[in-house]
Amino acid sequence: MAKKQYAFYPGCSSQKGASASNYLTSVQSMCKVLDIELTEIPDWNCCGASIGYAEGGELPRHVMNARNLALAEKALPGQQVVATCAACWLSARETKERLAHNSTLFNDANEALKEAGLQYQGKVEVRHMVEVLVEDFGYEELKKPVVKPLEGMKFAGYVGCQTNRPFGIHGESFENPVYLDHLVEAMGGEAVPYDQKVTCCGGALAFSEPEKSQKQIKDIVESAYDHGAEFIVTPCPLCQANVEIYQGEVNKRYGTKFNMPVLYYSQLMTLAYGGSAKEAGLDGQVIRAPKLEAFAAKK
Repeated sequence: MAKKQYAFYPGCSSQKGASASNYLTSVQSMCKVLDIELTEIPDWNCCGASIGYAEGGELPRHVMNARNLALAEKALPGQQVVATCAACWLSARETKERLAHNSTLFNDANEALKEAGLQYQGKVEVRHMVEVLVEDFGYEELKKPVVKPLEGMKFAGYVGCQTNRPFGIHGESFENPVYLDHLVEAMGGEAVPYDQKVTCCGGALAFSEPEKSQKQIKDIVESAYDHGAEFIVTPCPLCQANVEIYQGEVNKRYGTKFNMPVLYYSQLMTLAYGGSAKEAGLDGQVIRAPKLEAFAAKK
């Protein structure tokens, strides 16, 4: 039996072939080393994180999350639900909180779930993978499997919005969360001071109002360069995608020459644990990280 077992909610972006499939690859590699067993929730559905913006209504969004949680309660009783996507985690956490404090919403959600033969009991906990790492293992325990410290490499920890507010990681400051810094240091890397770690990447504004989003992305990447970082590291698939993919558009708009790799914490951990570039999902980067690829290739 694995050291830790969790009901896993991968979310849409981490599916095979999706935008954050390399995130899932690295999480699976990291979990193998840490002896974490993630059992996918059967027949899970989208968390509905974006339908609220499209005026999809409150109840449908909460029912979508309640269905996933009810499936976990039924198929994987006693196991906490873990999400790797910040938006999925936030959406599910919000549903759990809202249904716990609003009996009418709770009953309405279960009335809808009855059509699928399900009932949400409200017993299951919802956590982000980072919470599991920090709270269930701790930095000293995470450091033990390191066989290839990321020495001489400088990382800017970019937390973004969704793993920071309104819930956040236990004990962390909302203004200056440092868990990514500590994870980087546990892997032997250098966490640089970084004043944009909780700046929003613009989210869906990347599509609707690109000039606003690109200004924020410029500030994020520029600060990383100014503070001496070689890489940005994040726990959020949307932050990773926006800050990586739109650097080219930022360069066109502002005349900059940004080309900074944006990585997930799990990729750094996989490399520090001796994993290959493929096991770390480095082949899924839009902006490649040749220094890390070379590092991974060294015996």
